[in-house]
Amino acid sequence: MRPTQLIRIRAARRLAALLSAVLLLMSGLSHAAPADIPRPPALERDVQFWIRVYSQVTTHEGLLHDEHNLGVVYQTLQFEPDIAPSERREQIDAQREHYRAILRSLADGSAPADDAEANRVRALFGNEASPARFAQAATEVRFQLGQSDRFREGLARSGLWGAHIGDVLSAAGLPPEVAALPHVESSFDPAAYSKVGAAGLWQFMRSTGRRFLRIDDAVDERMDPYRATEAAAQLLDFNYRLLGSWPLALTAYNHGAAGMRRARDAMQTDDIVAIVRSYSSPTFGFASRNFYVSFLAALEIDHHPERYFGAVDRRSQTRLPEVTVPAYVPVAALERVLKVERTRLQQVNPALLPSVWRGQRLVPEGYRLRLPAEVAALSSEQLAARLAPNEKFVAQPRGNKPSRKQATPG
Repeated sequence: MRPTQLIRIRAARRLAALLSAVLLLMSGLSHAAPADIPRPPALERDVQFWIRVYSQVTTHEGLLHDEHNLGVVYQTLQFEPDIAPSERREQIDAQREHYRAILRSLADGSAPADDAEANRVRALFGNEASPARFAQAATEVRFQLGQSDRFREGLARSGLWGAHIGDVLSAAGLPPEVAALPHVESSFDPAAYSKVGAAGLWQFMRSTGRRFLRIDDAVDERMDPYRATEAAAQLLDFNYRLLGSWPLALTAYNHGAAGMRRARDAMQTDDIVAIVRSYSSPTFGFASRNFYVSFLAALEIDHHPERYFGAVDRRSQTRLPEVTVPAYVPVAALERVLKVERTRLQQVNPALLPSVWRGQRLVPEGYRLRLPAEVAALSSEQLAARLAPNEKFVAQPRGNKPSRKQATPG
């Protein structure tokens, strides 16, 4: 081989190696490959349980089941639509005690050999059936309320913000599958509140929300599905960068990033199956153990709604323009310059609290005001010019200081 040919071959090889390295680097810039959201076969039993909860059992029904083996469902309970909560609890407690008694009889061997109900319960456990397992199960009979009607309503609502959620996730380099998470969190209800104080489409607690959102006596951006989506993307991106795995990052949305880091370190693995099945902690309860599998169930139904609900009409999204409020102003001033009723402004600006709409607090300087469709489009500069005669509103009032924190999560 001539020296010039050898030089050319080596140069070609170096160029190929360089191109491969560049392509590898580019592929590593995004962690949004679908394979990053695995559906482990070992968790399929759990996923199917949540698919059943989300698509077959309504909020007028519920499942009595074993807390650890979600394949063990003792009974589907049904309730009258107008039943009082206390009466429903009594019915649940009575049936729970019924199955506890059966399990105790199986554990101590006192169940008659011809007891059909006891034999049915024994068969539910399959290879797990043993006196010790029945004794454990007797203390872990759990009730799960159905969600299918809420989930179907959430599917319809999801279209209102689907495009924005997709754009935000794409810009952040997050997997598009994450868009299904509000099904688990709120059934895509932007006004949702939980018993523990989580709020909005993405169910932020105040403490977590303040890391990414403005939350004070005039504004609670948790209630704005657009701002909350942007905050959720930041939180999930932080979780992923800390934990390096999407199953852990998504579980951390419920359990906290620090808690999942402790779980990973304690188990010495990032395998979600090992953590879900074997990790023990007073704070890692049923909700945390089941968060990832319930997300996978929601993702399955969201991608194939017709399999579970037939035709679903997702509402279409209308993108509304936003303008930056140039000063602290009363909402009455915005009504006048925009020539729009206060109620319409309130409908499209859910982050502004009732105190603002009652005139007790001012719309804060820098707030991104969403304009109703019937308002003529204008720029932030044009809004400032229209408000210019009201210079008395420019100064920041004492009682309206923002409390938004721009701290780096950690």
